[in-house]
Amino acid sequence: MIAPEGRGIGVANGVDTFRILHVSTGNVCRSPITERLTRYALSHRLGDPLAGGLIVESAGTWGHEGAPMEPNAETVLTDLGADPSGFTGRELLDEHVIRADLVLTATRDHRAQVISMGHSAGLRTFTLKEFTRLVRAIDPATLPDPRCDGFVERARALVRAAAALRGWLLAPSAEADEVYDPYGAPITFFRSIGDEINQALDPVVTALTGVPAGR
Repeated sequence: MIAPEGRGIGVANGVDTFRILHVSTGNVCRSPITERLTRYALSHRLGDPLAGGLIVESAGTWGHEGAPMEPNAETVLTDLGADPSGFTGRELLDEHVIRADLVLTATRDHRAQVISMGHSAGLRTFTLKEFTRLVRAIDPATLPDPRCDGFVERARALVRAAAALRGWLLAPSAEADEVYDPYGAPITFFRSIGDEINQALDPVVTALTGVPAGR
C-alpha cells in the first residue's frame, strides 16, 4: 500500500499517506484492539480514512505471525462497535518501523524495543497514553487545518509538536503510561483494557482529524 519512498512520503492510490503503527507483545490482544478502535474512530469521523491518507496497522515485538486475535479481544471490539474480522497477527519487523510515521506502543518497554531497532524512530515513537497526554497539551489552533492542508500534514505536525513537548510534560507516575496485558485474563479485565484504550484514543483521533467524537 506504500511506495518505496518509505516513511513520511508514502503514496497509496495516489494519496499522500501517514502510517500509524500500534505495537504490543503478541499482536493478539492490545495492539489489535488499538488498531481496530483507531480505524473505527477515524471512519466514524472521516468516512474513509484512506481517502485522507491515514493508514492504521499493528504488530508485536514477539508477534504470533498469522495468529488470530484473542476471542476476548474480538468480543471487546464488537461491544465497542468496531470490526474484529479478518485480523492476523504480525511480528514487528524493521520495515514496519521504517514505514511508520507514528508508532504508539502499549508500554514503555515496547517503546524502548522499537527505538532500539534504530531507523530514527525515537522522535515518532510514544506509548499510547504518553501520546494522549502530550496531545492534550497541544493547542489545536497551532496545527494545520486539514480542510486546507490535508490530514497527513496535520498528523505530521502533531507528531513534531508532541516530540517537542516530551521532555517538558512528564508522566505523573511510571505506571501512567502503561496499558497492561490482558492475555489469559477474564473478559471483565479485557473490557477494562478496551475502555482504557478507547478513552486514550479519543483525544488522539480528535487531534489527528480536527473532528470531535460527537460530530
